[in-house]
Amino acid sequence: MMDFINSGHGYDPVQRKTNCSRLCGEISVPFPFGLEDGCSARMSFQLNCTNSSLSTLQFLNMNGDTGEITYVKSINIMKGLVNVKYSLYQEEYLSVSVPQDPDHYVASAGVVPQQWAVANLTCPEAQANKTGYACVSMNSECLAVNSERYYYGYRCTCMDGFDGNPYISDGCKDVDECNTPGTCNGTCHNTEGGHYCTECPSNTVYDAALKMCASTKKQNLVLGIAIGIGVGFGIILLMSIVILLIRRWKKDIKKKLRRKHFRQNQGLLLEQLISSDENASDNTKIFSLSELEKATNDFDPTRIVGRGGHGMVYKGILSDQRVVAIKKSKVIEQVEISQFINEVAVLSQVNHRNIVKLLGCCLETEVPLLVYDFIPNGSLFGILHASTTSSSIFSWDDCLKIAAEAAGALYYLHSAASVSIFHRDVKSTNILLDGNYTAKVSDFGASRLVPIDQTHVVTNIQGTFGYLDPEYYHTGMLNEKSDVYSFGVVLVELLLRKKPIFTSDSGLAQNLSNYFLWEMREKPLAKIVATQVLEEATNEEINDVANLAETCLQLRGEERPTMKQVEMKLQSVRSNRLRSSQVVLKNEDMQPLLSGQSQDTLPMLTAPSGRVDRVNIASQRNQNCYSLEQEFMASATLPR
Repeated sequence: MMDFINSGHGYDPVQRKTNCSRLCGEISVPFPFGLEDGCSARMSFQLNCTNSSLSTLQFLNMNGDTGEITYVKSINIMKGLVNVKYSLYQEEYLSVSVPQDPDHYVASAGVVPQQWAVANLTCPEAQANKTGYACVSMNSECLAVNSERYYYGYRCTCMDGFDGNPYISDGCKDVDECNTPGTCNGTCHNTEGGHYCTECPSNTVYDAALKMCASTKKQNLVLGIAIGIGVGFGIILLMSIVILLIRRWKKDIKKKLRRKHFRQNQGLLLEQLISSDENASDNTKIFSLSELEKATNDFDPTRIVGRGGHGMVYKGILSDQRVVAIKKSKVIEQVEISQFINEVAVLSQVNHRNIVKLLGCCLETEVPLLVYDFIPNGSLFGILHASTTSSSIFSWDDCLKIAAEAAGALYYLHSAASVSIFHRDVKSTNILLDGNYTAKVSDFGASRLVPIDQTHVVTNIQGTFGYLDPEYYHTGMLNEKSDVYSFGVVLVELLLRKKPIFTSDSGLAQNLSNYFLWEMREKPLAKIVATQVLEEATNEEINDVANLAETCLQLRGEERPTMKQVEMKLQSVRSNRLRSSQVVLKNEDMQPLLSGQSQDTLPMLTAPSGRVDRVNIASQRNQNCYSLEQEFMASATLPR
């Protein structure tokens, strides 16, 4: 037992000083302990707050000669405990016990709890001395304190159902047991020092959260809401799982379907052909459907840039930022599939500056997709027939250049490629124009590969009305002269600026080729060609092109020229036009010299009026369109 506990004499249950400090830093010092004179019940309960910022609290030196210093860490009034820390080991003197808590406590250099007593009196002796009795609270009681060897004294505690400080008046307060969860399985009623429970009325049940009896209907409602929320979350979770599984299943189905289409479209064979064929384009690639869906924003209708005879054309942007045109069939028929595959086979063997470049294809759809270089300026048909404004900026020089380039491309297909290729659908819609207005022949869906030793092939009739060769239509025998006839219709379009099937002044639909051949016999050319052509072209050029178109439109194929002859004639017309333009310019340059003026003092020359002026404008706009070979041929005809 600690020797700071004295005999029963000297205990004063009344605090003599008011406004006593009860904190040392974070340590609470309740009565009967104190920090100042008059604030504790006896001198041995007076503590010294040596450092409030560090919460350092110690008893005064109570151990005499031992020099022992006791540091207090906390005080528990109800349990009669003081957590202390000793500076010396004196465990054999420091063990105490009480009957209600007989555990042994051994002091050490660490913090340990120690029992204490207010006086070394028995409870009856203490109660007999009313002026010195420590348990002054009405709801307190005396409790004996025993050491391991003998009875030592007493201390105070609050009765059951009360809590607080039994050493001060009205210090033991009633404890509300109803605040403790599970106290009653019904309605809880708190009383002074205790409580009692009553069962809930019928059709009610105790709600522990509300601490009251609630209607079973309300409980059922709450339970139903809780169950509903739980079931709702469960359904949402189940639906999410089902949706994920369905998506995965659909994704697997799509993969299987794409593989099936790839096999049906002879993808493996095409891969082998592209990799093994020396004549196939090095850049021909087989694209995946996901690549093209991403390039066209899942084939957004706003990306449609054209509708051809064999499908729709979408504008797309590949992952490497290349702008491409993607042709997709709008009719799901086996013949369309064959035409798409045929077009890949044709274009993989073609490499010409005036033929649209095939970048690759996709075989993962029911109808294969074709991927081309994107041609920004549309088609010859679109420019010729869209409106008066757009066609007026399309000069005669442009017409000759595009006609010659398209003729050269067809000549290449007929005789310069590894195998003869008959286009079978030559028309102004299939002559595209790039950024420099260079002609690009396109749409080989109806084309046929023909061995070199064959002059014709028997096929099903296919083509576009207005351009279709009558001989091929009646006999079914396709040859290179069928493309010549169709090209003749294009030449007539350039001369007359009319559509292949147009509405006459009488309101009847009329065939352009028949109209042209009939009018040539009945009227002079100046009466039937377009006004713009009359303004820009010479009579000789008009006659040459018109005669060329007339021979191309002969009913018998053997009377038509070859595409080589057509190209040579158009190149000749262009060379003569270029030569005459340069001669006129040279004559204009000589005039100041003949008049005796110095060349250094000449004013800036203006363009000559009439035809030459239009030639200069066209040549400036198309200065990059002539090849070196064409310029050499033109300059070779000039006088030396």
